Amino acid sequence: MLSASVLAAITFVASPAMAQDAPTSPPVATAPQPADDQVDEATAADIIVTGSRIQATGFAAPTPTTMIGEEQIQSNAQPNIFATITQLPSLQGSSGSTTNTFSTSSGQQGLSSFSLRGLGTIRTLTLIDGQRVVGAYYTGVTDVSLFPQLLIRRVDVVNGGASASYGSDAVGGVVNFITDTHFTGIKGNIQGGITTYGDDGQGLIQLAAGRSFFGDRLHVVASGEFAKEAGVGPGDFGLDLAGDRDWFKQTTMINRNVTNDGSPQYVMRDFAQPYNFTKYGLISAGPLQGIAFDQNGRPFQFNYGSNGTPARNAAGTVNGCFPGFCVGGDLSGNTDTGRTLQSGIQRLTGYGRIGYDFAEDNEIYFTYNVGQVKTHNQPVNGQNRTGLTIQCANPFVPASVQAQCATAGITSFTFGTANALLPNTKVRTDRRQYRFVGGLKGKFKLLDSDWTYDAYYERGINHTAVDVEDIMLNPRYNQAINAIVLNGAIVCADPVARANGCQPINILGGAEPSAAARAWIMPENGPFQRLRMTQDVASLNFSGSLFDWGAGPVSVAFGAEYRKEFYEVHADPYGAGVAPISPNSADYPVDPLLSTTGNNWYAGNYKNGHGKYSVKEAFLELNVPLFNSDTFGRANINPAARVTEYSTSGTIWAWKVGGTWDTPLDGLRIRGVTSRDVRAPNLSELFAAPVTTTLPNFLDPVRNVNVVAIQSVVGNPNLTPEIGRNTTIGAVYANPSWLPGFSVSVDYYKIKVTDVISSLGAAQIVDLCFRNILPETCSAYNLNNPNGPNFINVQSFNLASIKTSGFDIEASYQWRQPLGLPGNFTLRGLATHIREFITDTGLPGTAPNDTAGVNTGATPHWKVLAVQSYANDRLSLTVQERWFTDGNYGNQYVVCAPGSCPVSTAIAPTIDRNFMPGAFYLDVGGTYNFSDQVTGYFKVDNVFDHDPAKSPFNANPALYDIIGRVYRAGVRFKF
Repeated sequence: MLSASVLAAITFVASPAMAQDAPTSPPVATAPQPADDQVDEATAADIIVTGSRIQATGFAAPTPTTMIGEEQIQSNAQPNIFATITQLPSLQGSSGSTTNTFSTSSGQQGLSSFSLRGLGTIRTLTLIDGQRVVGAYYTGVTDVSLFPQLLIRRVDVVNGGASASYGSDAVGGVVNFITDTHFTGIKGNIQGGITTYGDDGQGLIQLAAGRSFFGDRLHVVASGEFAKEAGVGPGDFGLDLAGDRDWFKQTTMINRNVTNDGSPQYVMRDFAQPYNFTKYGLISAGPLQGIAFDQNGRPFQFNYGSNGTPARNAAGTVNGCFPGFCVGGDLSGNTDTGRTLQSGIQRLTGYGRIGYDFAEDNEIYFTYNVGQVKTHNQPVNGQNRTGLTIQCANPFVPASVQAQCATAGITSFTFGTANALLPNTKVRTDRRQYRFVGGLKGKFKLLDSDWTYDAYYERGINHTAVDVEDIMLNPRYNQAINAIVLNGAIVCADPVARANGCQPINILGGAEPSAAARAWIMPENGPFQRLRMTQDVASLNFSGSLFDWGAGPVSVAFGAEYRKEFYEVHADPYGAGVAPISPNSADYPVDPLLSTTGNNWYAGNYKNGHGKYSVKEAFLELNVPLFNSDTFGRANINPAARVTEYSTSGTIWAWKVGGTWDTPLDGLRIRGVTSRDVRAPNLSELFAAPVTTTLPNFLDPVRNVNVVAIQSVVGNPNLTPEIGRNTTIGAVYANPSWLPGFSVSVDYYKIKVTDVISSLGAAQIVDLCFRNILPETCSAYNLNNPNGPNFINVQSFNLASIKTSGFDIEASYQWRQPLGLPGNFTLRGLATHIREFITDTGLPGTAPNDTAGVNTGATPHWKVLAVQSYANDRLSLTVQERWFTDGNYGNQYVVCAPGSCPVSTAIAPTIDRNFMPGAFYLDVGGTYNFSDQVTGYFKVDNVFDHDPAKSPFNANPALYDIIGRVYRAGVRFKF
């Protein structure tokens, strides 16, 4: 619990600035506080710090915990609170509406989940009022978009392992949303927004009401909200992004596949284009290589760029170009600009709580939370197909090309196309969550000590529907493009295909196929996935003081929890395969052309799966005062242990030992904690994750050609929990008598996670086989499969480890009545320095990879958030800066110029350029109180409309703002 002096610090933190319990004043104030800062003890006793289960007055948890107050949330004026939290420097790699937009098959579009310390969303535990929330996808991660947001009083972010206190998944830390369970009155918020490019139109309506009855014993609270963001994109073929954004340069990291000629193996080039397909089709190998087709189907000689000339050999080599790519030339067929930059998202949530005080300080309550989130995105333009074989006798081949076939003595040619004649694919998701909690909590006396208890049962249900529109069935497409003339009509060549409805299509040009032909290769009923997840939690916790041994009361918290997680998912038979759970039907009829084992779609081949596990655990936490004197100050030690039994992997222990020392020096506190944390394998990792991904340009190193391959993920029931060791030590200097209102904290952290559950990437599997490093991976793929789609099976193992370390720094100062003006001027800055972020795959022949400072990822060396605000009773103005440092594409690369490069190796590959700039973003906002009940506000994000840095992976929304300047305005009211 926080004392009145800590509440005073939180009071000023509630101004538009980030706050951390580090810079707050010690529990026993070392300097007198102004009278208006004082908070009565009853109020102080209701503030519970997320970093510990101990609920004792004057206790300060040793784990750094950042707190974001309601006013900070409001001043940031985001349509989703998720965006406010992810601005904290300690959050790295969170997912959101700008991530996963290029994916058809992941099903995670628009999923808003946190990642602390860059350890991934699956290693960050997200809670509501200290209670677990059912996962929104099979990985178990929650979707913050489904949370009730208007009634959130504050958000606590525990920067460090907390498994001993909160259980599995809290390896990176905990994000806890604290709601106003006894709100009284009516309040609401109406907000709108738009980008400077005229897209991503935003609307937000929120309303909450609360009232007490029967002498303040019955408390009823309810809220609802509707939010909609239109999203951004897609752009057209070529280099045109949505809304006239002009930063896309088709930057590509090209592998020359030469390691020992004195030049870099990898070269970075803008305006690179693959030379095995074009927008409306290209003959990509053989004697006719280089003949392209325009929208009207007329042949012309393709402009390769790089002064490239077709070698006209079977491999499809282009003289003067890099392997697989030329630079410049005709870029009209580029497909990457068709990616949605930000998914469209629509949120609808409802929340209610009824609490009854059956005795003083004892309550029985029931809460419900119902939420729905819908998203839509376009993964890419077109559905490119390379390496197709077109017969010269095909009646759609122009006569001039047929004549050239005859002259060259060939009967067929190799062909590639972006399939721009077909509609672009759309992905829609619909997540619905139903969460119910019933519980008892309160206080009682035991042996002259105050004790608290909290017992609850939670039932969570999540339904996720993923539907894909306008996507082709590969086997039908293959048959439809193979046409002949029969009885004077153009028909599909295969009689079995004709008997099953095949309609021929002409892919040499941009003529739209007939409605019947399109419906046959892209049926109205496309890929789908239906996921159901349930979570049941029963929890009982106690906290109190055992005895006082002179230095202070020895406090204890203990409890037990039972949890059960379950999921099942089914998909369409064309993608998952025909099975009892995914049978053929009128919508998906039997078709002898399609594989009964699935993987028939171009992308979106979702799989069936199911699984469950249960967890039993108990914990004990102590706070033991060591001394308390004017001479030596005050110190305590805070140990905790948790034993957990998983039905899948047995028993495991988590623990922590921490402590704080409020030194006799004015305002100085030393703190530290070390812990053993765990993350159990999730349902997906154990029981066959239902995900497939189409890799449209995957390199087959044996033939040195790019192919389309399907990556399938399969589960591993033999996985064991990951083990994390987390150590933090730091100092806090808060509210010294010589400068009241000033606070600064510095914390060093070091985390090592072993037995990391990680899957070998598709490229790793192929590479480890190709280089004969791990021959057992050779059976996991086939990139030249004549009997079906090329495939790569990916599975998870406890192979890897992650090690990261760095510093967190926070400083703040509040100047009251600056220059004699009414109100307060507040300065606050937060920074995280990532010294290292080393991932070791644990595989033979590989080296650990340090990605700290790699700006294609999520872990720059420095990430900073600074806020300056002035506020009085009438208005406020806030200026915010977001910044991260310059970085590179990878620390493993050796930069060198042609003629000076060493031999390039897998551990130290050579490259000609390895720099990716950081970014600085300026945001401004303000409020004006029209009355005590009504406030107007505005916010401008990315004032200078700073473009994202060029990246070989299109763009990196994990670090960069890829949307541009955004304007928002609204009005809040409270009665």
